[in-house]
Amino acid sequence: MLPTGAALAQALEDADARPDPAFAPGALVIAAVEYPSLDAARYLARLDAIGDQALAAVNAEAGVEGPLHARIDAINRCLYGTLGFRGNRDHYGDVRNSCLNQVIDRRTGIPITLAIIYMDVARRAGLRVEGINFPGHFLVRVWDAAAGQDAGAGLIVDAFGDGAILAEQDCRALLARHDEKVPFHPELLARASRRQMFVRMLVNLKRLYVQNRSFPQAHAVTDALLALSPASLAELRDRGLLSYHLHDYAAALRDLEKYLRLLTLTDKGDEAREETTQVWDHVKSLRRKVASLN
Repeated sequence: MLPTGAALAQALEDADARPDPAFAPGALVIAAVEYPSLDAARYLARLDAIGDQALAAVNAEAGVEGPLHARIDAINRCLYGTLGFRGNRDHYGDVRNSCLNQVIDRRTGIPITLAIIYMDVARRAGLRVEGINFPGHFLVRVWDAAAGQDAGAGLIVDAFGDGAILAEQDCRALLARHDEKVPFHPELLARASRRQMFVRMLVNLKRLYVQNRSFPQAHAVTDALLALSPASLAELRDRGLLSYHLHDYAAALRDLEKYLRLLTLTDKGDEAREETTQVWDHVKSLRRKVASLN
């Protein structure tokens, strides 16, 4: 059964509140939108086993106190060599790439799902990790777990690119490939919170569901996004439009009328006026539909 947006948001709140630093439990909550019956415990156990395998590789090749580069190389050989994980460049828009259970099963995914596997495995192998919400391409930062919080910038790893270590010029080039209009600045390499990662995964999944016209799933994801970010006008608008596609005209009308009220209060530019005109057309149509049903 498809989880409701409220249930999905609450499960993600619970995952974000976990005292441990794991990322996979929340990612598996998101995967349950597409796979409602998935056994999260089984996939967490598989990640534990991969982590044990990576730790064994680190011990054998570099030692737990060896140079950080050498330990990253050992983890990379385990994940991308022995186990065969890869970025799915040929079918990037496949919904399964956004579902952690399928990424573990198929050993291929997009940057953020591979990053979650990389981070949870590297953490089990004795490293300290964090996500980087880099535009267009999620990245990972890695330190020695024994180092203090002020142990420098750490090393930036591209989990989609077979664990390649990126210098700043590599990040600049990566950004230019995704959007040459966005200027690079160091703040783009700031830490991503667990909550920010969950939101990014939901946004990715929502976009794919809309493209595939999977409107019930897209609505559930949008509802969860709105619960996590109640001030988001874009999500309020999109939930209204998705309710329209699902023929829930009363709900669509409520959301779009509220959206128009808030939009006119916050932004009166040309773009807002054009948006207002388009949404008003939907609202007028919805008012007629709702009136005809009463």
